[in-house]
Parts: sequence; structure tokens; C-alpha cells
Amino acid sequence: MSDARDPTQFDPVVPNTGEEYEPLEVFPEDEGFDLRPGADSCYKCSTCDTNCPVAEVDDDFPGPKFQGPEQWRLKQTDDDYEIDPSISECSNCLRCDTSCPSGVNLAQMHNTARGEYVDNQVSKFSVKYVRNRILANYRTSAYFASMVPRTANFFMNFGPVRWAMEKVMHIPSEREFPEFATQTFRQWWAERGGAKVHSEDKKIAYFHGCYSNYNTPEVAKALVRIYEYFGYEVMVPEQKCSGTPMFANGMLDDARRHAETNVENLTAAIEDGADIVASCTSCSMALRNEYPELFDIDGIDDLAAHTYDAIEYLRIHTDVRQELEQAEISGELADEFAYHAPCHARNQGLERQAIELFRNLDGVSVEDVGDSCSGISGTYGWKSEKYEKSMEIGSEMFEHMEESEGTTGMTECPTCASQMEHGTGYDIRHPLELIEAALIK
Repeated sequence: MSDARDPTQFDPVVPNTGEEYEPLEVFPEDEGFDLRPGADSCYKCSTCDTNCPVAEVDDDFPGPKFQGPEQWRLKQTDDDYEIDPSISECSNCLRCDTSCPSGVNLAQMHNTARGEYVDNQVSKFSVKYVRNRILANYRTSAYFASMVPRTANFFMNFGPVRWAMEKVMHIPSEREFPEFATQTFRQWWAERGGAKVHSEDKKIAYFHGCYSNYNTPEVAKALVRIYEYFGYEVMVPEQKCSGTPMFANGMLDDARRHAETNVENLTAAIEDGADIVASCTSCSMALRNEYPELFDIDGIDDLAAHTYDAIEYLRIHTDVRQELEQAEISGELADEFAYHAPCHARNQGLERQAIELFRNLDGVSVEDVGDSCSGISGTYGWKSEKYEKSMEIGSEMFEHMEESEGTTGMTECPTCASQMEHGTGYDIRHPLELIEAALIK
């Protein structure tokens, strides 16, 4: 296990300063929504607004400056102030956090405001609340669908069912539901007999999240094989959803329940000598950034300090780059790739890692398609009232992909991958799949 890392070192809301912030208790008992350090640091430069992809396509959206510091101040001065409903239009892409020159933690303010809005101002019997609760708890739906994956795959994309889902639940019929794997990653892991490499000194605990378990187990399998190739013992602790879709939908009580399980089991792995790696950049961001910002759970700071994105960890702790420089890709993955860096990768300072890693790999070419947002933002683009907005945000990425030499997409984020495929028709790959094809023969 590596030495514990101070998570603030990698927190992009403190750009290029190295300044450390004390963890904030966001939900003090019975105190409500009060002013935090950070709101006063906002000097209204509007950099966050100009970097907001939602504000760019929606003139009625007041932007992250209002959603964060300004509402924070209004709430402080007026006990009866109600959160503006436009908070539900924020996609939780975190580009405001990444761009703020003052290091204001806008995401924390947005998540807290959204949670208060949903708790206090949204009817729990409304169709939108029920729909959002289902979308936010994707892990539950996927768990049941994975019991009968072929049946689920047929009905979830069956025309009349999709029509009914749009009319009743306001889930856009234009979207294609992702296929559920006939064997989940955890089923494969159990059938395999667990880890094939054992080491006292080199251990990682894999946070696979929901999507790599239920939909794209090939990504999770690639991670296991790559880390074992480099001599690591891979642990797969019991886990729940990272909570990212729950944050985005204001379901903070749900997120906390999942976080408590994750913190307990992942910190146990850390005590056993492991670092935590995630193959989804939204999951790694939740564990090391959003958890300590939003929750006060024993061990949460230790978890944040030992959490890494899977590619990031390989680049830091192995000679993967040198190995790839001596490798060659042939066959199905010998291709030119159009790479999109997810917003949540940018928030962790990881937007260039795939481009740099594959620069000298023979047989492939990886082209960065720019810094635009994909537009889907997890569950955001799965809501009928936000579908067109989601596609408009993603249009720049679609254009750049189609203008690139590559005809296959690449990204670390599964929902970005679905948006890339939806907007271009390209097949989409995870960088781990390319590493596996290069090194594991």
C-alpha cells in the first residue's frame, strides 16, 4: 500500500495553490443551511457561469454562482428563504468547481442545496420524484434486471414499453437502455475463485461500482488482469453505489446509507494494506472528494486519502507507460480512437492521462476531441425534460468526434460512453481495455 495521500492535494477546487482546507461538516444537527467558509471567498467574477455547460444552452438557468454562494448568502439572511427550483437544472458536472479561481467549493453548496430542496420542497408523490428516485438508485434496478438479463434487455428497449415509460415516467424514448450482462462481474469473480495473485506488499481493493458490475464486466475483468499482471493482489470488497447519481438528484439520505457501507468495507481493506482503485472517474471522485465534503463518517478521510482512479494508480505505482511503449496492438483494437475526458476526470486533474499513456503505443492512435461536456451527466440526460438540453450540450463533442480520424470512442465514464455512442453511433472503449489488449496476451 502506498503512503496515505492528503486528498486536498488533488482537489481541483484549490487550483495551483496547495492550500489545504479543513473538512466541513455540512449537515450540523438542527442547524439547517448556514454560511460556510468559501461563500465569502466568491468575488462574483462569473468564471463558473461561463464554464457551465447548462448555462451555455439554457438562458433561463441562473448559473452556478447563484446556485452556490448567492443562495447560501440569501439563506443566511432569511430563515424562511426557500431554495430556488432551478437547482434541479444543475447537472452536477462540477466544471464550476474546476474553473473557480478562488477555490470556492461550489459542488458542496449545490449538493447541499439540492438535498434541502428535494427534502423540503418536492412532493414525494410526484412522478418526477419517483422517477428521479428510481434513476438515482440504479443499482437496485440493475440488481433485479441482472437476475433475468435477457428478458430485461428485451423489454427495456421494447417499443411499447419505452413509449409507456416516456408517457408515465418521463424517461425519453430516444435513449437506448444499456444492456445488462448475462454474467455480472461479481458472479465472474466468484466463479473464478477470487484473486489469482497474492502479495503482502502490493494490494488494491477494487471499487467496481454499479456499471462495471452489471453492464460492462469486461472493463472490470480487464482491471483485474492488468493489476495481476503487475503483481498486485486484487480484493473485491462488498460495496454499494458510490452515490454519485444520488447526489445529482438530491437524494442525500440514500447516498449516506450507501456511503456508510462503502466506508466501512473499504477502510477495512485499507487496514489490510490495500489502496482503493475505481475504474469509473465519477466513483473515484465521489469516494475522495464528495464523501468528505458531505458526510461525517468514521474513516471517511482515510478512504479519501487512499482512493485513486485505476489508470492514475497504474501511472503512479507501475511502469505501465514503459511497458506500453514496448508493446503493440493488433486485431480488433488496432484502431484510431476519439478520446473524451469526462468532466469528473477533469475535476480530479486526470483529463490528459489516456492521451499521455497511449502516445507511443504502436498500432493505435488516440486523439483528444476537446474539453466539451458530453451532456448526459449521469441521470441528467435520462429525463425527458432535459433530453434535448443534454444533446445540445453534447453537440460539440459529437462534432469533434466525427471530425477526428478515429471511428471508435474512448472514455473512462460509462454514462459519457453511452452519450458518445448515442450521438455518433461509434463503439466506445475504456482505456483499461486497450491496456489489457496490449499487455495481456
